[in-house]
Amino acid sequence: VINQQPRDYTMNKLNFAFAGNTPRKNMTTYATGAYSKALIAFSLAFVLGACSPESASTNTATQTPSANTQSLTQWLDEKYEEELQFSPIQMTFLGRKERNDEIDEFTYEAFAEQMNWKQASVKEMQAQFDYASLGDDEKLSYDLWKFQAQKMVDSAEFFHNGLTFDQMNGVQSFVPTFLINFHNVENEADMQAYISRIKAVGPRMQEALANAQISSDNGVITPGFALDGVIEQTKAIIAGQPFETVAGKDSDLWGDIKTEVAKLQEQELIDAETAASLLEEARSALVNQLQPAYNNIISWAESEKDKAPKISTGIGSQGNGAAYYKYRLGTQTTTELSADEIHEIGLSEVKRLRAEMMDIIKQVNFDGDLAAFFNHVRDAQWNYYPDTDEGRTAYIDDATAAIENIKSKLPEVFGLTPKADLLVKRVEPFREQDGAAQHYYPGTPDGSRPGIYYAHLSDMNAMPKNQLEVIAYHEGLPGHHMQLSIAQELTDIPVFRTQANFTAYTEGWGLYSEWLAKEIPGTYKDPYQDFGRLTAESWRAIRLVVDTGLHAKGWTEQEAIDYFSANSPEPIESVTSEIQRYIVMPGQATAYKIGMLKIQELRRKATAALGDKFNLGEFHDAILGGGALPLSLLERKIDSWIETKKAP
Repeated sequence: VINQQPRDYTMNKLNFAFAGNTPRKNMTTYATGAYSKALIAFSLAFVLGACSPESASTNTATQTPSANTQSLTQWLDEKYEEELQFSPIQMTFLGRKERNDEIDEFTYEAFAEQMNWKQASVKEMQAQFDYASLGDDEKLSYDLWKFQAQKMVDSAEFFHNGLTFDQMNGVQSFVPTFLINFHNVENEADMQAYISRIKAVGPRMQEALANAQISSDNGVITPGFALDGVIEQTKAIIAGQPFETVAGKDSDLWGDIKTEVAKLQEQELIDAETAASLLEEARSALVNQLQPAYNNIISWAESEKDKAPKISTGIGSQGNGAAYYKYRLGTQTTTELSADEIHEIGLSEVKRLRAEMMDIIKQVNFDGDLAAFFNHVRDAQWNYYPDTDEGRTAYIDDATAAIENIKSKLPEVFGLTPKADLLVKRVEPFREQDGAAQHYYPGTPDGSRPGIYYAHLSDMNAMPKNQLEVIAYHEGLPGHHMQLSIAQELTDIPVFRTQANFTAYTEGWGLYSEWLAKEIPGTYKDPYQDFGRLTAESWRAIRLVVDTGLHAKGWTEQEAIDYFSANSPEPIESVTSEIQRYIVMPGQATAYKIGMLKIQELRRKATAALGDKFNLGEFHDAILGGGALPLSLLERKIDSWIETKKAP
């Protein structure tokens, strides 16, 4: 749900903001995948890192100032507020108006300033609070804050190792998506701030291009398919009025600006003269500041094409590539698992899931091997809705019915439930893409706006019926809607923890939810739906194999495609898109299965330790009730919960 490099010292800001509590507008997006890197040097709240307990004997403060009456939570809330001041964009994500006329700098210097502040804050925390005197949950907060700072330090070495521009998450797509969807316009000052941000695009993109060039000079090569995607997206952003004066339609940015100005005028917040002035100033900023910056991106991408290899592979052969990939695996999985260990886990899981798929074949009395069954499921007309408006309506209705069934049974497996309702909707036409990943946007913390599970339905032949349920459970209930809504509604932990995101936790929960749903009555009643569940889980197991194969074992793009296709009924177009995603986002795809396996492991541990005292709903509340955590801290939290439950 939820890196521009240092690109790794923050979590994906654009994507996680979509999963946060920010007021949104039209949800335009130029990114082509579920994950969108954001800007360099954002706030520190989403740092990924493996955390470990603070040692009271070696790492804690030796004294607590007698004048200190603040709790750790109060102190952390104050520090988080200070931290937010580094990032005007992050404040906008949180629905705040301060400095909403600025865009964060993309420079290493800006990153270093935040890193130094974070380190200083840790020293202050150590001096002010006696670790041994803290409660268990306070220790989690303390350790999370401290190790976020350490992970920033760790990331500094890799500031120029990742891609600034790619087909999945480049900053070229972030800026218009951010302005259209997150910069809220409620008065004339907000519109002036919008225009100021457009004017800031020129210098900020120059910084991004400088980073990209340093990376390229250091041997970080952007694949040809990624460059093609960047060029296509960038051209689309500056297509239409006012960039092309003879164009018959408005660009998305210009259309949004006109809509916002018209709304202000309709509400009588500005007069006609002011509206005309705002439109002229905005048009000038688009043409004179933003358009040249985007033309520079196109020129840079075109110039990099000669460096792109004919055969795409991973980052292992690039300068510092092996160390960078080890770092990426650590941040994405929040474990110390090596590439070889992850590869072997993947092979083992694929083997196990293939055996379970064979059981489905026997249930439906199919005459043939697994490869033949893949073709049977992939090509059968019965497995697809009609590619008509009626077929699209049927898909929405069936997905809604699956979620409603789960919703009615939530009290059986959960104590905590979200305030916000959940809707299933088709993606708006202006951003719909054939076969693109389904996705989820949360509601508000107070429940006044529902969460929305969006489905791309422009090509119903890319939406097999037997995967409808598993996707609905992952994106909706008991998946992302459950986890993210509960996280943002928490009030008894520091604010920075409600905004934290760790891919292994969030996507691990989403994948666990697919599996958990099988235990809830009324789900996966059709064997083909259960095969869809196994297909989805196998997909994530395959990722462990191909991601490590690409980046640690020298696999080519084609070798990864071949392995994926041999173990999944997914269409070749989807497989190719997935593999290209893994190439430009090293390590990210490994987080899903590693996170799921850890949650399943913790459930087995709790069941064995508690016996008759084990309650599944209470276990889930313990998992979800502290916000997103690195897996090591999640395990510590569950161990503490187990000990509490054991007490008489």
